[in-house]
Amino acid sequence: MTTLSPVALSPVASVPFRRIKTAANRLLDAILPPRCPATGALVGVQGTLSPEYWSQLHFIQRPYCDCCGTPFPVATIDAMVCGECLTDPPYYTTARAALAYDDVSANLLLKFKYGDKTLLARSFADWMIQTDADSLKSADYFVPVPLHRWRLFKRRYNQAALLSYALSIRTGRIVLPNVLRRVKSTESQGHKSKAERQTNIRGAFEISSADQRKLRGKNVVLIDDVLTSGATANECAKVLLAAGAKRVDVLVLARVVRKA
Repeated sequence: MTTLSPVALSPVASVPFRRIKTAANRLLDAILPPRCPATGALVGVQGTLSPEYWSQLHFIQRPYCDCCGTPFPVATIDAMVCGECLTDPPYYTTARAALAYDDVSANLLLKFKYGDKTLLARSFADWMIQTDADSLKSADYFVPVPLHRWRLFKRRYNQAALLSYALSIRTGRIVLPNVLRRVKSTESQGHKSKAERQTNIRGAFEISSADQRKLRGKNVVLIDDVLTSGATANECAKVLLAAGAKRVDVLVLARVVRKA
């Protein structure tokens, strides 16, 4: 697969660039020492967390549903799918999240999403890779969940796109940032039931006929920051599959964990 990510740079051409970048980073760190974006404590590298804050994060590990990734309260012997995925299978094949969405991770996500702490995308990408290395290996494209143009104008950047590019740098996979378009400005999904979320998001996304040719027969990993009910991810997967994608997996930074 051909890609223009940094991993594809010529070794000869990249050596001077790396030296200049390293010197610039050292100068920046001397002027503005790197600090934890959550606590303000001094850290070794820009965009990383202090050990104290990192230890409070709840990383999701098995056992969880093999389809949607919902954690199970007790260990299971064999592979298992939750009741909801059995009765109402989603359009995506798998959904995985690095973190449980709680007060600690929410504080971090809000700083990333609204507080311009965009350097966090580097650490977040590392966590996401460790969470779902299998689907990333088989992926042809990363597709971020898009924002409506008016929301993007107000926020100035799409956090899902930042995560996609951070993942691309580490894996060499291609990002298609504009293939999935949000054509309907939906109401906030907060405080809505799952059924209301599904109704709210229906018809919100589309893919042009030209972009459909890119997706035909390809494995797509849909990238977002948070998975709540899964309504948005499922609607995106539905549209991607209808456009010709062979398979859609979902990878997010954090997910709301339903209580057993």
